[in-house]
Amino acid sequence: MMTSTEGMLDIKRNVPGERRVQEPRCAAEGKGSQGLPPAGGELPENIQSVREELDAVRREQAKLQQAIYEAAQVQRRLCAPRELVWGEFEIAGEIFPVRHLRHLSGDFFKVMQLDSALGLAVGDIAGKGLSAGIWQAHLMGLIQRCARRNSDPAAAVAEVNGELCQDQGERPLTALFFARLDPQWNDLVYCNAGLPAPLLFRHNKTVERLEKGGPMLGALQEAEFNSGRVRLNPGDMLIAYSDGVTECRNSQEEEFETGRLSAAVGAVSGASANQVLFSTLGAVLDFADACSPEDDLTLLVIRRREGTTIERSASRSKDFLAPHRGPTSVMRPKKAERRGHRSK
Repeated sequence: MMTSTEGMLDIKRNVPGERRVQEPRCAAEGKGSQGLPPAGGELPENIQSVREELDAVRREQAKLQQAIYEAAQVQRRLCAPRELVWGEFEIAGEIFPVRHLRHLSGDFFKVMQLDSALGLAVGDIAGKGLSAGIWQAHLMGLIQRCARRNSDPAAAVAEVNGELCQDQGERPLTALFFARLDPQWNDLVYCNAGLPAPLLFRHNKTVERLEKGGPMLGALQEAEFNSGRVRLNPGDMLIAYSDGVTECRNSQEEEFETGRLSAAVGAVSGASANQVLFSTLGAVLDFADACSPEDDLTLLVIRRREGTTIERSASRSKDFLAPHRGPTSVMRPKKAERRGHRSK
């Protein structure tokens, strides 16, 4: 007697039109151990060819990255000296690129000897990457040539602007602060073309903005530029900076702004120019915290020391030939070091 279960199984086995599920062909035939259907051996060869092409692309990419890295190091050497003592003045400059060591920056600073005066420049070329990096070297050379031909900073900046505007190709819009420091009268004559106004921190705790100048360079050939003049007294300190400093944002989308910059500098009043520079840079990075800066950070600090009378005749050229520290560093200061600077 057939049980109900056996009958159901028998009926199921004999259902007309039932299709059996077949095993994959490669499994049934014992072929294609990698789970790939054989096609006369062509597919494995294609995969090997693709792998070889990818390896070649990776090698070329590594060469390109190395070339950009080397170019970035040359670029930072052009911004020397990073630290300088010149008579009664201490000068320190730094660029913190948004992409660290492998990034060509559009920011630059330059300290240059102009006969008996000292030339000071901070610039910011619109854009980033290769284009801005290539223009940077040209602009720095152009600024030096024009500065040597014109004793008035406004005239020098106007000539730079005229040269840029004559170019028929795509011109780089550039913000520039350029100044001449006179060691005889301790006067700073400057022209600010589109950069955030540098801040002059007086020894008596007041703060002045250096705003005289004109528009960004490379936009209008007939643009007019004016010079301003300030006297640096013992204990006074000038901070010139790119907009990456004050526009640096934190996780709440707040900008660092000029007020926080003034507070950060004021917290280390009396410190050396180098200490002020790194303490201020540290304050900006601490403010950003986990948010990476979206733009390069550039600072130039000029401080007239208090109560010092130094013979300048031999020291100036020596300082230029052998600055106290090497070319621009791009390493982020450690938090402990930054807090240490601020506590001094």
